[in-house]
Amino acid sequence: MDFVSLLLVFFSAVAVSRAQVQQEPSAETSEGTGINITCSHPNIRSEDYIHWYRQPPGRAPTFLVSAFKGSKEVPDPEGRLSVSADRRSSALWLERPRLGDAAVYYCALVARGEEPGLRPGTNLIGRG
Repeated sequence: MDFVSLLLVFFSAVAVSRAQVQQEPSAETSEGTGINITCSHPNIRSEDYIHWYRQPPGRAPTFLVSAFKGSKEVPDPEGRLSVSADRRSSALWLERPRLGDAAVYYCALVARGEEPGLRPGTNLIGRG
């Protein structure tokens, strides 16, 4: 079996005019080896949902999963989103990432009732 390395790159996501969301700049794993991607959102508001997106190379970002509290299964890529009890952080666990799962992964805060998506004026994705 060939050893294949996956580079998963993360950039900070900023919800305009309120909370800063912080992530590690990058992480690497081998194909089939699980990885935990964390996101810190210390200024989360009571009405905010935590949304996760991914952007494969050369493609537009797509919505992955959202949660308010607790944990939630993620079907593709297979894994789980877990929100801390105080809701100030979340973690996306990719159970058996494949080469095709190498992407930029974003987290963002979205007020309850808003549709998921990266829309101007709602979520500003920043590189940093």
